[in-house]
Amino acid sequence: MVSEHTMNNMTQTLQQKLAILSDAARYDASCTSSGTTRRDSRDGKGLGSTEGAGICHAYAPDGRCISLLKILMTNFCIYDCAYCVNRVSSNVTRARFSVDEVVSLTLEFYRRNYIEGLFLSSGVIRNPDDTMADMVRIAKRLRTVENFRGYIHLKTIPDAAPEIIAEAGLYADRLSINVELPTDRSVQAFAPEKNPATIRAAMGDVRASRDASKEKSHTGKRPPKFAPAGQSTQMIVGADGATDATILTRSTSLYDDYKLRRVYYSAFSPIPDSTAKLPLIKPPLMREHRLYQADWLMRFYGFGVEEITAGAQDGNLDLEIDPKLAWALQNRHRFPLDVNKAGRDMLLRVPGFGTKTVNRILTTRRYRTLRYDDLLRLGASLKKARAFVTALDWTPGNLTDSIDLRARFAPPPEQLTLF
Repeated sequence: MVSEHTMNNMTQTLQQKLAILSDAARYDASCTSSGTTRRDSRDGKGLGSTEGAGICHAYAPDGRCISLLKILMTNFCIYDCAYCVNRVSSNVTRARFSVDEVVSLTLEFYRRNYIEGLFLSSGVIRNPDDTMADMVRIAKRLRTVENFRGYIHLKTIPDAAPEIIAEAGLYADRLSINVELPTDRSVQAFAPEKNPATIRAAMGDVRASRDASKEKSHTGKRPPKFAPAGQSTQMIVGADGATDATILTRSTSLYDDYKLRRVYYSAFSPIPDSTAKLPLIKPPLMREHRLYQADWLMRFYGFGVEEITAGAQDGNLDLEIDPKLAWALQNRHRFPLDVNKAGRDMLLRVPGFGTKTVNRILTTRRYRTLRYDDLLRLGASLKKARAFVTALDWTPGNLTDSIDLRARFAPPPEQLTLF
């Protein structure tokens, strides 16, 4: 265990700190600058933009490639969360950036067109208030002194004083507060120094501040913008025994209660450390991917948790096929759909049809009857959809009810090596 005094006396170059603290930040799920206020410096004033391109890559669940300087302010932490590589009992190399160093790095990376913004998280050093105050100082310096107009996401510390978190929302585009694990019981078991009630209270305060920022005062003036890109949260998947049904149910309540922009799922990877309190169970990254797909279906396709998980074995999603296809296979009696007559809600449930494709279908069929080739031109993935739809010149025949339909989509079995 490394003390703060020892850490502060380490001789580390800025490059060494960057290597340590950017690597440590990989466990924080990043987000994009979508949804925030548009700001740029093309008017000759200020520096940066919320819309830009760089070469430091992060990937959003929808596949977009974005560029952020994604770092921890420090990986020293006074907490001992069993699932965290940076917990106080973990034997990892420690480093710490100063406020000046983070500001300088952000500006230099942006000037070199490496990034379009900053994603800043941190371990808790000394106490939550001091750590959060330093993060706010970084964002405030960038905005008010350097006139930085790029994207800023701060991972806030729920135990910090509410007024510090409130100040963070004045300078950051997005705030996030981690719920950590899917259930309160798991948080209490694996992160006993964290209080689920405190986390919820902090998330509620952020929602209230965002709501208040949208209301006009009696004079007709709006208050200052507060975290215009909203708030998000991160949930560790696989560190406890929670099923996908439990995870998705919790996500639904978080979206409803706090008006979240996103819930990010992070697959737990055990750390080979003799002090770890968790079993060495590593869920596949495919589970994380399937959760994102299910989350997408709930938010944009009208699916409910109970529909997505109805056929899930032991409450967990099928890892071999995506959740929409799994639902369609379990509900074959609803198919095939006539693309020239079906309503929008059911067209959205056709495997291989995205929201854009469905909108194009609805628009085009007002003027003419759709054929199979029309669906291709409109962006449908007919490799999946062809078994579930009919068109003027297409019918799947017995394909919809064929016994081997699932096998057509599932990956072929692999011969595992014995050595």
